[in-house]
Amino acid sequence: MMPSPPGGSGSEKQSWTERRRQKIRAEIERNRRGEYTVPTWVLALALAAMVAGLAALVMMA
Repeated sequence: MMPSPPGGSGSEKQSWTERRRQKIRAEIERNRRGEYTVPTWVLALALAAMVAGLAALVMMA
């Protein structure tokens, strides 16, 4: 068997996983410092639920 070249898929995968781990670590550290934010899609979903609930109350009254 021949060893894979230095710039082959093995090192790419390792660097991808290491970058991913660093991103996760950074996010956890931000959250521990209190810098977390709610994603926009969650806020939009909550707003849609409130509007739908209000509309249902108006329609049923």
